[in-house]
Amino acid sequence: MMIASLCRRALLGVSLGALATLSSLPASADQITFVSQGGAYQKAQTVAILDPSAKKLGITINQDSIPDAWPAIKSQVASGKPTWDVVDVPTGNCLRGGEQGLVEKLDFAKLPNAAAMPEAYRSAYSVTYEFYSSVLAFSRKKFPDAAPSSWADFWDVKKFPGRRALRNHPFATLEAALMADGVAPDKLYPLDVDRAFKKLEEIKPSITVWWTSGAQSAQLLNDGEVDMVMAWNGRVSALMGEGAKVAFTYNQGILQSTSLCILKGAPNLATAVRFVNEAVDPVHQANLPLHIDYGPANPKAFDTGVIKPERVAQLPSAPDNASKQALMSYAWWSSPAGEAAEKRWVSFMQK
Repeated sequence: MMIASLCRRALLGVSLGALATLSSLPASADQITFVSQGGAYQKAQTVAILDPSAKKLGITINQDSIPDAWPAIKSQVASGKPTWDVVDVPTGNCLRGGEQGLVEKLDFAKLPNAAAMPEAYRSAYSVTYEFYSSVLAFSRKKFPDAAPSSWADFWDVKKFPGRRALRNHPFATLEAALMADGVAPDKLYPLDVDRAFKKLEEIKPSITVWWTSGAQSAQLLNDGEVDMVMAWNGRVSALMGEGAKVAFTYNQGILQSTSLCILKGAPNLATAVRFVNEAVDPVHQANLPLHIDYGPANPKAFDTGVIKPERVAQLPSAPDNASKQALMSYAWWSSPAGEAAEKRWVSFMQK
């Protein structure tokens, strides 16, 4: 079967780039349109998950890519004639989509692979697809021996002097502040927002840069503009692979995810359900980290033997690494309290 290219414009004039992978076999009558974020990530998905799923199910998977699918999801469903079927988006978007009637409620009797995953990895409207972590990364040049290994260390400017950077977004940043203030990773939610912002006020004068993209966070560390930074594990791993004198710890990392959900009124609903189940098959999931530094969402992927032990040790969702981290509660962030915290962040940054 083939993964066919699909180039179309979403409603509201959103231009979408399509990613194509073609084979010599004819297209199937059964098809879906799958949407992700593009780039190296979507290319890795295509090789590890999408192509094998299409072949096994005997379907065609058309692809679109867009950095932020949320506006188009809303406009497509509002039109009554959505063209997308399955979207890979931040988990919170799936939850909000369910609450707003934009995505389908899932029947887990038809999703045995998903049903076997931990309850915290799924919701009535979504299935976790892959994991990444917000971690504490640092320069090994600046800290060749005793290095920061917790958010309390990051906040300790006397014991660990140096230039610091945090993400200009409340996700993971509030969690880090609370862990710096002594809250255990498994006791974070519901977040004590007042306490988190009070702790952030302490470190704010010592933050050199509030970064806005993963590429920027990595560049700051690589160029020596900062000595420690909250960053996504994959960005730091890429630097390490290039020989940069940097490192990171999974201790007190914040385990984050994207999820799969199906648009309300999806044109190929039955096939979309079959695909979602196949996409979280343990073997397909185990193939993903062979191509990119993201962790499989299905824990059974680590039992397949596909991922070698040395690679397992590098992945954010590996059992040993996951046990050291806080699992982000997208349910909390999608609640009115979470939405209020996001609005409060804007005021915090404007002070």
